[in-house]
Amino acid sequence: SPGTGWSKVCTYLCVVLSVAGAALGTVGIVIRCLIMERPPITTLYETIIFITATGVILALIAELMTKKGWALTVASLAGTVGMFLSIRFMTMEGRDTMEQLQAVLITNFWLATHVPCVNLGYAVCMVAAIFSAIYVILRIGGGLKPGDSSARELTRLAYGFVMAGLLLSLIGTVLGGIWANYSWGRFWGWDPKENGALLIVLMCLVILHARLGGYIREAGFHNCSIFLGMIVAFSWFATNQLGIGLHSYGAMEGAWKWLYIFWGSMTLLIIIGTALAFAAREKSSGGKDKRRDRAAANKTAE
Repeated sequence: SPGTGWSKVCTYLCVVLSVAGAALGTVGIVIRCLIMERPPITTLYETIIFITATGVILALIAELMTKKGWALTVASLAGTVGMFLSIRFMTMEGRDTMEQLQAVLITNFWLATHVPCVNLGYAVCMVAAIFSAIYVILRIGGGLKPGDSSARELTRLAYGFVMAGLLLSLIGTVLGGIWANYSWGRFWGWDPKENGALLIVLMCLVILHARLGGYIREAGFHNCSIFLGMIVAFSWFATNQLGIGLHSYGAMEGAWKWLYIFWGSMTLLIIIGTALAFAAREKSSGGKDKRRDRAAANKTAE
């Protein structure tokens, strides 16, 4: 029950534990940097730790600005899932996560600019997708109605993270092209990892333009945001599993099964969210028709 003493205690514990988890993740990243004498992200395992920590920190900042509880929920969820994912990675791989870098990666400047920027783009886009998944799940359960204050708050938060994802992903992609030109002699080679980064940028642009143009509304926006999360999963994990291209390092055993589970569950949410969007539109248009008929009848009577 909101406003009760137990609610305040739970909220306080949630904040403390989320901050503590983010702090421990950050300390772990810093220690690994000191040991390896490298920037924060050099392996697939480190992307999990980095994206989890930054996602939680950004969600906590959003909660500090909004104080509505939604961003705190996302921070807790993202942190918990990220930590279990990192544990699962270590269990499946069973190898040293501070492995020797491939020769093309041994460039501290680009590791410190392009790679963190791209992974920050992953983090904020995934946070936006989590906000949207919460929206659709609450709509399914009847705990949320289109257009109410909670729905508008979730939409505003997801929209802000999509905009941040566009900026970070675009900058990171351009920096990656410059690095590729420096290391491989070409700016762009249609490598799967490059294509994944480009897809994220294009999807963010599609969402923002469709939203501004009125082609998608509240539910449509959240469906597109969930699809953006699916694209991030492809660029983050799936491209490493393909075994082709210059970014095929960092494969994760058993990843395809979990990727298919994730994509399948998100597709189900999108299908249900689309049905809810059409139902809300028909209900809205039906209400407008009834009001129009009543107005016409009153005018005739006069």
